[in-house]
Amino acid sequence: MDSSLDPKLQEQLLKLQQKYAVMGQDLSSYLDGLLHSDYLTYWDYIHLDTLLSLQNPKTQFPDERVFITYHQITELYFNLALWEIEQIVERATLEEAFFVARLDRIIRYFKNLADSFDVMTDGMERDQFLKFRMSLLPASGFQSAQYRLIEICSTDMINLVDVQYREAVEACSDIGQQVEKLYWRSGATELASGKKTLTLQQFEEKYMKLFQETGMKHRDKNLWKLYTANFSGNASVISRLREYDLFANVYWPLAHMKSAARYLHKDPEDIKATGGTNWQKYLPPRFQKIMFFPELWSDQEKSEWGRAGVEKALRQV
Repeated sequence: MDSSLDPKLQEQLLKLQQKYAVMGQDLSSYLDGLLHSDYLTYWDYIHLDTLLSLQNPKTQFPDERVFITYHQITELYFNLALWEIEQIVERATLEEAFFVARLDRIIRYFKNLADSFDVMTDGMERDQFLKFRMSLLPASGFQSAQYRLIEICSTDMINLVDVQYREAVEACSDIGQQVEKLYWRSGATELASGKKTLTLQQFEEKYMKLFQETGMKHRDKNLWKLYTANFSGNASVISRLREYDLFANVYWPLAHMKSAARYLHKDPEDIKATGGTNWQKYLPPRFQKIMFFPELWSDQEKSEWGRAGVEKALRQV
């Protein structure tokens, strides 16, 4: 190489040459391509035009844009959480520092979600919401598959089984049977007839196979299993797992419940949520008692799971 070149540049070129040589490629061709390529812009990098074209309200009510945009933001955060979990699961050697750092990221995503829900709770006119919501049937936030995947990747499937069936199903190690009794399925079942709502039928048709496959994949490599295999008793890890449990299964559902109560509460009978889901039964943590890591909580903590938070949320409505 030309000795007049900066030594650091020579070293970089040599590394690039070695990189492409391994793939049987010619570095010079790639440098020619770089020479003729355009500079990258911010708007192209994040596909800004595409991103801003994805808000397509179904009505003319201005506040529907708030509704759809916030749900899209929520799904992006869920996607980040899943990406962190995937990195943990696929890590060849799982060091404590890596595990804790990724848990901190997941906690941060859920904290941002819980803290930002007032965008929905206080950011829409109730009259507008009650009108435009009727154009969204039977779609529902209940149909967030990414949130279900986060649950499945975090804990043993038995911890996601409806509490009323958990004892009967616990002896069964069949993932398929456990999936049949997942707690959220009762949240979209008609109370009077016991029939599945169209919301639930659509959701199961599209995603149940994926949920079962994910359950099998993470049966022995969910966050709980990785903790017990690598960091059992580690106080630093335990504190993160407990915090994550609270944000995912108490604070986030409570933020959602506060919004539902604000817009759907109506004496003497509450208004059904979009898609016919029974939000009064489905959202309160004290009813579902879903915990990713029940072994990390005392009996008293379990018995009072979410109770104080629910009462506080209802007082603020």
